[in-house]
Amino acid sequence: MLHNHSLFHSVHQLSRNLTKNVNEALQPFGIYSAQWSVLYTLKVKGTLTQTELCEYLSVEAPPMTRTIQRLVKQGYVKQVPGGDKRTKHIQLTEQALTEYPKWEHAILEVNASLLTHFPESSQEELYALVSEWIHQLQLSGGK
Repeated sequence: MLHNHSLFHSVHQLSRNLTKNVNEALQPFGIYSAQWSVLYTLKVKGTLTQTELCEYLSVEAPPMTRTIQRLVKQGYVKQVPGGDKRTKHIQLTEQALTEYPKWEHAILEVNASLLTHFPESSQEELYALVSEWIHQLQLSGGK
């Protein structure tokens, strides 16, 4: 029988390895996995508030603020004031939209290499399990 500690340790190790591979793939572009997560989310979902990004990506506000500040400095996102003075909407810049295909290509290549020896049926099963786990965590507030 698998012990919870072993399961969570393995999931943590997997996460660390995946992040390391993404960081290596994106290193030539001067961005890291945390930044990629924000860029990808904005590309897929469009303009979001920082709070919405934090909630969707399960990231606390201080690290998200630092990530957004780095992306602003790099010219990849801009903050647009919302109706409420405290709310800022985060959106991709034209520069990010121009660079995005290069980043996405690097990510798709690393993803493909990581899945080379992982059968498609197993990929689908893992996706279903992880998606369900995430859904349950969101329903329970992570508890």
